[in-house]
Amino acid sequence: MAEERKKEECCSGHQCSSEHKHAGKNLTVLESAAAATEGAGILSSQAVVYRVTGMDCSSCAKSLEKHMQTLPDVKEVNVNFSTGKMQLVADGLGEDAVVKEVAKAGYSAMLLTRRTAKTVPKTDQAGTALTTISGVLLALGFLGSLSPSISPMVVTVLYALSIISGGYRPARSAFYAMKSGSLDMNVLMSVAAVGAALIGEWLEGATVVWLFSIGNLLQTKSIEKTRDSIRNLMDLAPPEAWVKVGESLTRKPVEDVTVGQVIVVKPGEKIPLDGVIVHGTSSVNQAPITGESIPVDKLVGDSVFAGSVNESGAVEIKVTKLVEDTAIARIIHLVEEAQEKKAPTQAFVDKFAAIYTPIVLVLALLVIVFPPLLGLGTWGEWFYRGLELLVVACPCALVISTPVAIVSAIGNAARNGVLIKGGTFLEKAGAITAIAFDKTGTLTEGKPQVAAVIEMEGSEDEVVSIARTIEERSSHPIAQAILTYAKQKQVVSQSGQDFKTIVGKGASAVIGAETFYAGKPALFQELGVDLSAWEAQIKSLQSEGHTLVVIGTSTKLIGMIAVADTIREITVSAIGKLKAAGIEDIVMLTGDNAGTAKKVASQTGVNRYFAELLPQDKVEAVKKLQHEGKVVAMVGDGINDAPALASADLGIAMGGAGTDTAMETADIVLMADNLEKLPHTMKVSRKALTIIKQNIWFSIIVKLVALVLIFPGYLTLWLAVLSDTGAALLVILNSMRLLRMKD
Repeated sequence: MAEERKKEECCSGHQCSSEHKHAGKNLTVLESAAAATEGAGILSSQAVVYRVTGMDCSSCAKSLEKHMQTLPDVKEVNVNFSTGKMQLVADGLGEDAVVKEVAKAGYSAMLLTRRTAKTVPKTDQAGTALTTISGVLLALGFLGSLSPSISPMVVTVLYALSIISGGYRPARSAFYAMKSGSLDMNVLMSVAAVGAALIGEWLEGATVVWLFSIGNLLQTKSIEKTRDSIRNLMDLAPPEAWVKVGESLTRKPVEDVTVGQVIVVKPGEKIPLDGVIVHGTSSVNQAPITGESIPVDKLVGDSVFAGSVNESGAVEIKVTKLVEDTAIARIIHLVEEAQEKKAPTQAFVDKFAAIYTPIVLVLALLVIVFPPLLGLGTWGEWFYRGLELLVVACPCALVISTPVAIVSAIGNAARNGVLIKGGTFLEKAGAITAIAFDKTGTLTEGKPQVAAVIEMEGSEDEVVSIARTIEERSSHPIAQAILTYAKQKQVVSQSGQDFKTIVGKGASAVIGAETFYAGKPALFQELGVDLSAWEAQIKSLQSEGHTLVVIGTSTKLIGMIAVADTIREITVSAIGKLKAAGIEDIVMLTGDNAGTAKKVASQTGVNRYFAELLPQDKVEAVKKLQHEGKVVAMVGDGINDAPALASADLGIAMGGAGTDTAMETADIVLMADNLEKLPHTMKVSRKALTIIKQNIWFSIIVKLVALVLIFPGYLTLWLAVLSDTGAALLVILNSMRLLRMKD
């Protein structure tokens, strides 16, 4: 009860105890990181990745997966149609053996390395050629059937050749599917085509095969566009760099450049590796990495990222990350991993399809056998309807309804500087009803700045000049804030000597013949200076979260400088956009006092806050929101806020471009620390959920309509194929709208 009262007081803005504020912090952070990253990979770290080409549908991926599982050396395998990749854990199975086994299943495989990952797979020319030949033969056969001078045998041969050319690859895939124990769409289509030929419906059979073949071809080309999002990211960073050796420059592949070497980047060139500028200044366009739309000025000592564009001056950069560890490499890895994770909806649909297909095959057999036995029609008539049922039953559109939408949405977010680590988190983002923000470093800049200068004697410039003189030799963040302010105001320091640091209280220096002090109000109380005239103002400023640096001598006060963490420029607009997007509960969690929390909340538009929280209290605050029935996202820096990030329904980390821990612990990472990317992320997530629902319902309705039309005899075999293939293609095109969704 006492703990519950404490939380309510925090929410109301009353004061809470803050003893042991950092107790147990490290353990909690490590535990939370472990919890957040558990199960992050599809397979173990030993998995070898291959690019697989020749897969026409998600059923092909499942068949290949089952085929590889039959090998005794294979421990784990995952084949993903959306990304065209196979992850494999196997003992004693070399690259050549894997490639041969994949070839046996009717596909081609290539081991993925840093170099081969950038290569664009060859166009499926064989598939295009076979589909074209099948279509030409079908057209010739149909035209021949219209001419009385052409023998029916010639027409039949043309149709048969059309079936063979167009159906070769589906038949081969069907063979390996059955061999591995799968009943996929290739099996159903092959049975339908052979059945049509057996009952003399050669035109129907050839039309079925050609439509199915062209549908697969269009589907493959469409989904290849979603895979391009990864290759486009890989192309952002140049493959070579100018390395400075002495006074000369040498062109080297980025894989051969080591940490500590200096590279030179000229104006207009892309930066090849992460590093720190050691010479020169420039304006750098970081949009490909962080999503920032405006170029950032870079000086000596500033960090730069591979893939960003050096727009103005030539710079020398000391390399800090190897090519595989750069920000862009981590982005690619995370996006690939995310695209290979199945969302809950996708996992459900896959399980449903696995049960659904065998059931439909049995139903088709019953339709073929029982009505003729009961005298309800001829064997040929019901055999034809059974074939139609097989074709209509193909769950292609249903199975593809979710993964393409997930891949497209994640690709869109990545282009906008937001990393979503999987379909599960994409779906969660679309369901969020409340967002809790950490204050420091999230809603605010996270570094102190001068908020006000109060003069007691003399002018503002005098107060700042004396403060700059005393603080000039200090590296303390507050001292640096005062120095920055003085430089901005062009206030110069005075001649000082005998500089001293008063530990925990302030500093002093002799200026002229007098000793001046800069420090806490308590320092001047110890010196015996009367602060009573300023006590109310001091308390007021401190209650609002300001840190006060009092300037004066041992006998009088000259002025005060109020330093505070400032609100990010984009915070207010971002929160406004989140509210406009339908997120009504915007909550702030902070360890600061209630006065500071209240002020920041009023400035930013936050409608609720919890103040004076320990790290574990933030977890309780998140749970409190969840108990109120809200789906909660937590936005923090990914380190100190790790417990709360792990407890929330969705963890969103700031500072992804520079913080490895943030990349590892969060479900979503904002690469540019840009809160304005959050509303777009929520919109993309919600749009993805809407499109997934549209796809699923559309697929089911098309199936039901086609099934209803079978029994009265209104549906022909080629219309059944067209309904299935057409539905799959429309589902893909509908999902790909997410790629074009703009911020």
